[in-house]
Amino acid sequence: MPNCYSFLLAFSLLAQAAIAQPDPRPLLGFTPARAATEYALESRFDAQLKADDLRQWMKRLAAHPHHVGSPYDKDNAEYMAGLFKSWGYDTRIDVSYVLFPTPKLRALELLAPTPYTASLTEKPVPEDATSGQTAEQLPTYNCFSKDGDVTAELVFVNYGIPRDYEELARRGIDVKGKIVIAKYGGSWRGIKPKVAAEMGAIGCLIYSDPKDDGYAQGDVYPLGPFKPETGAQRGSVLDMPTYPGDPLTPGYGSTKNAKRLDYRKAPTIAQIPVLPISYGDALPLLRALAGPMAPEAWRGALPIPYHLGPGPAKVHLQLAFNWKTEPVYNVIATLKGRELPDEWILRGNHHDAWVNGANDPLSGLVAELAEAQAIGELVKTGWRPRRTIMFCAWDGEEPGLLGSTEWAETNAAALQQHVVAYLNTDNSDRGFLSAAGSHALEKFFNQVARDVPDPEKGMSIAERRRALDLVSGTPEAQREARDRADLRLGALGAGSDYSPYIQHLGIPSLNVGFGGEAAGGEYHSIYDSFDDFVRFKDPTFAYGVALAQTMGRTSLRLAEADVLPFEFQGFANNVAKYGSEVKTLAETMRTDTDKQNKLLAEHRYEAVANPSQPLLPPKAQEAVPYLNFAPLDNALAKVEQSAQAYAQARKAGAALPADRQKALDQLLYQAEQQLLSTEGLPRRPWYRHQLYAPGFYTGYGVKTLPGIREAVEERKWAEADEQIKRTAAALERFAGQVSRAAALAGPAPAQ
Repeated sequence: MPNCYSFLLAFSLLAQAAIAQPDPRPLLGFTPARAATEYALESRFDAQLKADDLRQWMKRLAAHPHHVGSPYDKDNAEYMAGLFKSWGYDTRIDVSYVLFPTPKLRALELLAPTPYTASLTEKPVPEDATSGQTAEQLPTYNCFSKDGDVTAELVFVNYGIPRDYEELARRGIDVKGKIVIAKYGGSWRGIKPKVAAEMGAIGCLIYSDPKDDGYAQGDVYPLGPFKPETGAQRGSVLDMPTYPGDPLTPGYGSTKNAKRLDYRKAPTIAQIPVLPISYGDALPLLRALAGPMAPEAWRGALPIPYHLGPGPAKVHLQLAFNWKTEPVYNVIATLKGRELPDEWILRGNHHDAWVNGANDPLSGLVAELAEAQAIGELVKTGWRPRRTIMFCAWDGEEPGLLGSTEWAETNAAALQQHVVAYLNTDNSDRGFLSAAGSHALEKFFNQVARDVPDPEKGMSIAERRRALDLVSGTPEAQREARDRADLRLGALGAGSDYSPYIQHLGIPSLNVGFGGEAAGGEYHSIYDSFDDFVRFKDPTFAYGVALAQTMGRTSLRLAEADVLPFEFQGFANNVAKYGSEVKTLAETMRTDTDKQNKLLAEHRYEAVANPSQPLLPPKAQEAVPYLNFAPLDNALAKVEQSAQAYAQARKAGAALPADRQKALDQLLYQAEQQLLSTEGLPRRPWYRHQLYAPGFYTGYGVKTLPGIREAVEERKWAEADEQIKRTAAALERFAGQVSRAAALAGPAPAQ
């Protein structure tokens, strides 16, 4: 490994030197002279990054389990605070007090037809030094499950999302009063008990099928990276699509004396008991099912026929939790800006884990530490950033974005006044660039990605991502990879600490990582360890360094730019695409509904039904009306016009007087706040952004133009009309702000 590492490092440095030469392209937000200075600064920054630092930090931080409430969680926070202080940062640990339930009783039994008691235990492996730290590990459980003691027949529900229950209904299967068993995947895990409860189930089991991340994918741990027979995925089932953070303090910070809801009445806590299990424990349960065969697409890789039930498998599930309040420790390290100290760049990654958490979250966190150390070294030479940079290490992300959300809610007014952008990372390994975020940052981030070398190939990380889209992307992605100058930023849903900043406060945000070449089954298990990471994820930490280069450049350019590098033509293009998508969705639903209703009227479903495999016809649906998208179209036109006006005003790239530049900066970074609605989204007012939100029934997955899109998907036509108007109003506010920025950015009026 040392020889391989030396070669890769030398190759990467040579490629970096080639890419880092003074660039003839303009640097967004910089005058030409200042751009040359910025490139020189970034070269000095890169010289401070050392892969061995990342390795040693990860080994230390992953040495013990460090979940919320554990001794090592606090110890890690204090250790990182010490690092930041040693690098010259004004550092503090901000504490919130959050609900964090842990198990005091877990029991799962198959009562009939053949008794079986689930082990609910992950087996340590000798090749993994920390997997045997049993006394320090949280057992396998779903945080924010309800307490319960239930016995019922079992039903297999595939991924347990709404369309799966529609399929079960066509097969005459009702889960009311039953316990359901669902596979991980298809949605965020918290959706599964949420939908199951809505359908009348009284308990929920979630297992990882080996088809998805076990032996069907490759050798299992420790021989290979995939999930072994006893591996299980811990995780939160908090209803984060309703609101993240402490379920007892919705919309305000969990300070020590904050008013709290009764946990038994908190709306985001699961309404039924839910438990994750291994495929080893799932096998006897699924084998005991009878009833119809599952559709072919539902079947996994276990050596059984996949039946749906209900029964004859009868299951007893008993869960009880310690409903305790625990402190969470957010480490905040600040480097005050030399010229614009009231404009803040926030860089964040969480530090808590379900167990040892080498990949999730430490792979991203050690890159953040490397960035902070390198910038600290630059400060020692006499340099200081124009704007303030704040490094944040969040606690309590895993149970439900607890630390970041409570900090954001506690400091909401100051953050909306001062934060230029929030820059997030989380788990990251080896492979291809993945980036999502506010579309006003799209052109800026593409320039960053063109200047960072891929450690394996030497080309830029942007060009390698473009190659992936050309080879493996959808037809649309392939077409855009050929024709579009910039890679699109994905839209942000949920799943990491950016959520409160963009979706509640309207702060421009980015989430960045690498992946695609290091699949595995360690997620949220005892096998997400340092030993696993250095064998299968990023053995040389070359991609950790690449992540630090990427996010370091992002922070430095935002901190040093003459005018903040926001650009709105890419924004306009993306939002117009989302508008086209929701119109196509309505048109497709109209066509499909008309077709299905006609087939029902003609009794075609009955004609093709197999008498030996009963399948009820689908239900007739109300015809889809023609919605009035004119307000949205008019607003999108105004966004495009304002974007063009701003681009024209900034075309010369001339320096502005200090007072105009400061006023322009504020207009730019607060433009995103114009996309918030004070009423929030239907059913979930905490989510205020009108362009991006996690899906109400998908969780992590984003819904763009969520108010409109989800109303259409759920056939709420009056709500869709209202949401079109509300979204259009937000876009018009945004266009007005960009137009004001254009007026300020142009040549000064003649005196």
